[in-house]
Amino acid sequence: MASTAPATAPSDAGSPGNMADVRRNNLALVLARVAQSPSGFHLTRAQLAAATGLTKASVSSIVLELLEAGILREVGLSRQGERGRPGVGLELNPSRGVMGMEINVDYIAAGVTSLSGELVVKEIRERDNRDSPGEAVMSALVLLASEVREAAAAKGVDVLGGGLAVPGLVEAGSSTVTVAPNLGWVDTRLDVARLLPGVPLGVSLFNEANAAALAELARGPQRRDFLFVSGEVGVGGGLVLNSELFTGPEGNAGEVGHIVVDPGGITCSCGGTGCLETVAGQDAIFSAAGISVKGRSRSESMADLLGALAAGSPAALTAVQRAGTALGVAVASASRVVNVRAVVLGGHFAVLDQWLHGPLLESLAKYAPGALSPEHVITSTVGEAGALLGAAGSVVRALVEAPHRLQA
Repeated sequence: MASTAPATAPSDAGSPGNMADVRRNNLALVLARVAQSPSGFHLTRAQLAAATGLTKASVSSIVLELLEAGILREVGLSRQGERGRPGVGLELNPSRGVMGMEINVDYIAAGVTSLSGELVVKEIRERDNRDSPGEAVMSALVLLASEVREAAAAKGVDVLGGGLAVPGLVEAGSSTVTVAPNLGWVDTRLDVARLLPGVPLGVSLFNEANAAALAELARGPQRRDFLFVSGEVGVGGGLVLNSELFTGPEGNAGEVGHIVVDPGGITCSCGGTGCLETVAGQDAIFSAAGISVKGRSRSESMADLLGALAAGSPAALTAVQRAGTALGVAVASASRVVNVRAVVLGGHFAVLDQWLHGPLLESLAKYAPGALSPEHVITSTVGEAGALLGAAGSVVRALVEAPHRLQA
């Protein structure tokens, strides 16, 4: 798991009143160093002491706590980077994991990753969730999460907690979806604890585009600043600045899908007029291309669209080109406001990139010349599982920052 900021060593010393805080900070510091290690490189206690500035005795005591909590495991003798007598290497325990879950307009999904971010098991179920009550959708997801949890257990992975991503605005620190226009939800409270009963880390709620942006950051930590734009039935966005997700004072920054690109356009599901979503969302593209969605799954409709594009259908090509142009207008506006120099495209924007990329770049050059280099407009590296992986990764990051939550 990649860390987004370098760890700094707190002091071993402290007054009696703050010794517990110092201990917790040191636990997090040591665990972060192990989590940051490249794949296949197993730090020893001596190396951790040198890297953190803590005493060898403190590191040994902290490692023992993390081993007893099941977060770390020993992996035998290691000579990596050491002289003389080899030490015992350490790694994140592969028999512990977290679950990422997603509710979207036309599907639900659940998957378990190891603490190091490797996907162990994943299931996606097509389901029409539009205007479906939150309780009904959650009941379906509870069943799916149970099946995935059992499948992970069969592979020797115990789930410690989870994250749920939804295509809407969420209330920070609660389990409430304040508004999800494409689901028809307003101030909908979700009983997320039902999803993973008995897990020590609980279940947290995330905006799906923000979660996917975090997954991109974890896979490409060299990109410190970028705008992630995800195309689904709606259009979502996640803004990463200085390797941190920026969500604004109320947690709702990055709503690229509701940037106005056509003031004289049609009404959006959000209540506004001419939003990017009304031109570049899946429903808008399918409609303009003459692709039927009634009584069919989104994957079937997308397959038809791809076939029409490959065959050179004028309606399909015009629909996608128009979406690319509108996307360029929105990205140009966003780049001027937040000064990002890279854009990552996910969802159907990545799937349609072959036909959408040119109009997008032409639009950017027209409306924000010089703001974004073409080589910095790229497609997602995490694919359709981005929101799921990001939600799971956020739970791991929270654990690394506060490992005392799992102490025996």
